[in-house]
Amino acid sequence: MRIKEFDTIKLKDGREGDVMEVLGGQDQFIVTVGDGPHDWEDIVISIDDIEKVIHSSKR
Repeated sequence: MRIKEFDTIKLKDGREGDVMEVLGGQDQFIVTVGDGPHDWEDIVISIDDIEKVIHSSKR
C-alpha cells in the first residue's frame, strides 16, 4: 500500500484522518484526526496503524 500526502485513511482503531506529511519513505506519517476544529489533533503513526486508504489524492 502506497500512502500519499493528503490521502484520507482509516486507522485500525477506527478513526479516520488525513495524511499531512509522509516521513522516512513510507515509514511514518503525520495524520490529522478528529471531527472538526474543536478536536483536531495531529498524530504520528506508522504504516502498521493504517487499515486502508479511503480516498487517494491525485498528487
